[in-house]
Amino acid sequence: MWELPQPKPGKGKRAAASRKGRREPAETAPVARVIVDVPLAHLDRTFDYHVPKELDEAAVPGCRVRVRFAGQLVDGFLLERGDTTEHQGRLAFLERVTSSERVLPPELAALCRTVAERYGGTLIDVLRLALPPRHAKAEAEPPREPAPAPEPPDVAGWGRYPWGPGFTDALSAGRAAHAVWQALPGEDWPARLAELAATVAARGRGAVLVVPDHRDVARLRAACAALAGEDAVVALSADLGPAERYRRWLAVLRGAVRIVVGTRAAMFAPVADPGLFVVWDDGDDLHADPHMPYPQVRDVLILRAHASRASFLAAGYARTAEAQLLLESGWAHPIVAAREELRACAPRVTPTGEDFDVARDEAARAARLPAVAFEAARAGLAAGAPVLVQVPRRGYVPGLACGHCRSPARCRRCAGPLMLPGGGEAGVPRCRWCGVADASFRCAACGSGRLRAVVVGAKRTAEELGRAFPGVPVRTSGAGEVLAEVPGAPALVVATPGAEPVAEGGYGAALLLDGWALLGRQDLRAAEETLRRWMTAAALVRPAKEGGRVVVGADAGIAPVQALVRWDPGWHAELELAERKELGFPPAVRMASFEGTPEAVAALLDEISLPEQAEVLGPVPVGEVDEDGRAERERALVRVPRAQGRALAAAAHAVNALRNARKETDPVRIQLDPLTLI
Repeated sequence: MWELPQPKPGKGKRAAASRKGRREPAETAPVARVIVDVPLAHLDRTFDYHVPKELDEAAVPGCRVRVRFAGQLVDGFLLERGDTTEHQGRLAFLERVTSSERVLPPELAALCRTVAERYGGTLIDVLRLALPPRHAKAEAEPPREPAPAPEPPDVAGWGRYPWGPGFTDALSAGRAAHAVWQALPGEDWPARLAELAATVAARGRGAVLVVPDHRDVARLRAACAALAGEDAVVALSADLGPAERYRRWLAVLRGAVRIVVGTRAAMFAPVADPGLFVVWDDGDDLHADPHMPYPQVRDVLILRAHASRASFLAAGYARTAEAQLLLESGWAHPIVAAREELRACAPRVTPTGEDFDVARDEAARAARLPAVAFEAARAGLAAGAPVLVQVPRRGYVPGLACGHCRSPARCRRCAGPLMLPGGGEAGVPRCRWCGVADASFRCAACGSGRLRAVVVGAKRTAEELGRAFPGVPVRTSGAGEVLAEVPGAPALVVATPGAEPVAEGGYGAALLLDGWALLGRQDLRAAEETLRRWMTAAALVRPAKEGGRVVVGADAGIAPVQALVRWDPGWHAELELAERKELGFPPAVRMASFEGTPEAVAALLDEISLPEQAEVLGPVPVGEVDEDGRAERERALVRVPRAQGRALAAAAHAVNALRNARKETDPVRIQLDPLTLI
């Protein structure tokens, strides 16, 4: 808990009085309204200070300042200046202006306040996400010359989609348009998005394009630079150093650059006169910020598009239930290709079920592949193309179970899950929690000493494929090393979901293994997330007319597999949203999660003023429970109709402020629409 230090009696007051005696307020607009950088919900408001005469010119609205708050110097942002104050006592003076750069223009301040209100957070928490740390040397450099407006690009590529030309026409005319784009398999999506950004920039307006990771940033930035010029676009991502990141951010703030490409931090990029906001693959977990108040890129860009009357596009190969809700509400329109165009681009998809029939082929048995998958891989390699193998888990054998009764294999020391780490110790299971080896495992349920793999990791899969396809290079792409692209030569590329590299000319085949490991997760979004990962990988494969094959290891009768076979994510999104409405889960409703100790959660639920139609679910234990069914932490869910979402966020903020004011030492984590539950 962050506590405010109290000044010592007498000495602090005399020093403050001495300083005030030497300083006089500015003659015009002497009152500065400052948001202080103090992470306490009950202090989420502006505080009034006098602007001294010597800082009159430097203290401009939107600049960084230093003020004395509760006896200590803290950072803050000057939001505005005025002539009057509602404070009854004497006002303290600004201590100094850290920088006269207007880093917080009114539009950005209003956006951050709106985001804080939507997620029940504080303004300063959002400002920490929106504004990069100051770098004095970069700020002192000469301003970057504004890039000239590019020529309007050729947007013929959007003609493959019936509603595509209408969207590009609206951008060219400066009209606001909202759409959900379902990209065709094999589509050069960076080029299509770059065409939209260049169209907006040609009119002198700004564009913000947000993608999940740095590989997507590199591809999209290169496409935008090819159309609009190198000086017309900047890339903002977390891997930049503090100086370069601040330098590029200042170029956007000062209006020198109108096209911004980046990861989730770029959703707050202060482009001048924004005309287009784009989020690619909005269902990716990387679009949800893990810091308070946990905003999601798609929702923030929707708020920006609404406030600035700009265009918005949610794009991807798959479609989320949230994007489907935008379509069903009428706020957005679909951009989808005709079925004839889709059939010409899509690969052939073959489901194999979960039980592989490998008895007919010894090599297939060694590679843990069904016969149809082995044949697809062999055909793809024979055609001179690489073959993609998607494995749900990294590592060697990340999960083990008893070979007799199938009970999870647990460590005898700490009850953690056992795994095979691979390498030279592949035969000795180790605990994933404490790291202790267990060479003499015995099942606690049946006493058997045999082990079996629950799921096989990427490293073990690469070993098996190397033995099954001798002489063929095997490359891996995962957490340790993520490949951006691979040459169009015969090779086996084993990748975890989200780490699939782009192949020159496309893959000859894709093998999507262990589908049950993705579909069987205890997550409401499991089916939607599985289909998104499958389609992202399958979209990298050549069309069926060129021999492209996709083999998925899952039952053909389940909805995600049917959606993949027909390449119809819109149909699956409709099913998902209908089920969410029936069950009462987001995005059909707004939901808040309160997690903490049982005592803290119970106290919070007693104090919070919930909307009339609020429904409380739980509390339920989180994590391990003892013999009496009690746990160290509990979680309660509160859901309301979407119309009362803002009231729920306000109630969450108010009860958090009340607990902060009482200096409660038992914190409760508050999240609106938490990703782990939706």
